[in-house]
Amino acid sequence: MTSEEHRPPDSQTVMLPDDPPRPSEPPATTVPASNPPRGTGMRARALALLPFLRGILAELALPTAAPLPPLSRPRWLRRLPHVVLCWIALGLALAAADELSGSYRLGSPLGTMSGIVLGAAVALALWRPVAAWWLSLGTTVVAATAARSHMVAGFPIEGPDWPWSTPAITAQAFVFFLLALRVPTRVVVGALSLTAAATYVLAALLGGPSHRPTGMVDGPAYRSTGMLAVVVFAAVVLLGTALRGRREARTQLVEQASLTEEERARRTLLEERSRIARELHDVVAHHMSVISIQAQVAPHLVENPTRELKENLEGIRQNALEALTELRRVLGVLRSENPEDPYGLGAGAGVAPDAPQPTLDRLEGLVENTRAAGLDVTTEITGEQLPLAPGVELSAYRIIQEALSNALRHAPGSAVKVELWHFPRGLQVRVVNSRPERPAPPSPGAGHGLLGMRERVAMLGGTLVTSETSCGGFAVAAFLPRNGIASPDDAAPTHDAARTDDTIAGLPGEETP
Repeated sequence: MTSEEHRPPDSQTVMLPDDPPRPSEPPATTVPASNPPRGTGMRARALALLPFLRGILAELALPTAAPLPPLSRPRWLRRLPHVVLCWIALGLALAAADELSGSYRLGSPLGTMSGIVLGAAVALALWRPVAAWWLSLGTTVVAATAARSHMVAGFPIEGPDWPWSTPAITAQAFVFFLLALRVPTRVVVGALSLTAAATYVLAALLGGPSHRPTGMVDGPAYRSTGMLAVVVFAAVVLLGTALRGRREARTQLVEQASLTEEERARRTLLEERSRIARELHDVVAHHMSVISIQAQVAPHLVENPTRELKENLEGIRQNALEALTELRRVLGVLRSENPEDPYGLGAGAGVAPDAPQPTLDRLEGLVENTRAAGLDVTTEITGEQLPLAPGVELSAYRIIQEALSNALRHAPGSAVKVELWHFPRGLQVRVVNSRPERPAPPSPGAGHGLLGMRERVAMLGGTLVTSETSCGGFAVAAFLPRNGIASPDDAAPTHDAARTDDTIAGLPGEETP
């Protein structure tokens, strides 16, 4: 065999001794994009919780003042919880000092100081519950750690309640209760979690390996209270959180009721403004009709501007000014006649809904209807009856109507006196009722009638005074400028509108005519 026969063919690779064969690599596996690793979702959720946990730790690290909310009671009763809790804090301080000095073998200085700090934490919780929680927890941890050296050596007979003594559990429970009443729930849960973690570190890591808990064969070195303390704290937190939620719900209900009442009053104002607009429409329409007639007749009187034409043009101008004045009085409030007028004082029988608006000429009919409903009504009109603006007469009628309706509703069987005083500058209306003869039945009214009076008087630039009388009755007094425009000479009220003598009280105007 020749050497050429031993030469390998060109197509084969020569394997050297120091070049071992390469193992075949397994095919690469690809993870579908839709199936991320199992730990990715949990890590993302944990990262999302970090800002929340940082917020809780920040609130716990910066304890702010959170005093007890004021109670709607007498002053001495409002201070009663503070006094009671301070006495409880004093008792817990004495009990904790005795427990820590005796059972924990901490000695008089450290045990007494720790007991005083625990009691002070309970009292501090009235104003700064977060700081009180830190103080109570820190004192308990320091006392439990200091007592560990004594428990390692073993106690004769019975060991103490460790790591939470009975006074410490009681003090911390009070602190947690006050904490749950004043701070957000997340902060309370964070404080409870840190307390449970500190208890676990003390009982399981420090206490477990070194001591003999109750039930072991060698005898007890301490009675473990870690689980009991955490359960008690959790129950107290649940109770305080429930009471806080109930108080907040009650506060929200009161606020909602107040908002509802304000909304009802606002809606009433809007409805009454619409009614005032409809009422003044008749008054303004009258003036506009006069303007139209005079403007139509004036060119046909004479060709040259005579005195008659000038008078008609002056009349057009005056009526236009009056119409504009009435348009400025659209704002106001007035209770609707139906169905809010149960005594039928709004209109007599057979009056159509679109009838002209009432004036003081119909006052006698209003008084007769009120007498028929059971009130003894007398009227007195004093002074020279000068012409009044239509809006003033309408408002005076409505004020008397509402005052009589209120007397029927709230003072059944009383005597009512209606007084009208005419002055050169305006009209004063005064309605006074005596003490009711019998208790009034419950009324669904919410004070919208008085609100309507005030809005109508303010619309005309007048003054309204309402007050109870010294005899147990009620008085309504209003002054309305004659033209419906307030005069700078009108003074503010200076007397009591509830007086029942003949003096014009509480309103601007003249002396008695």
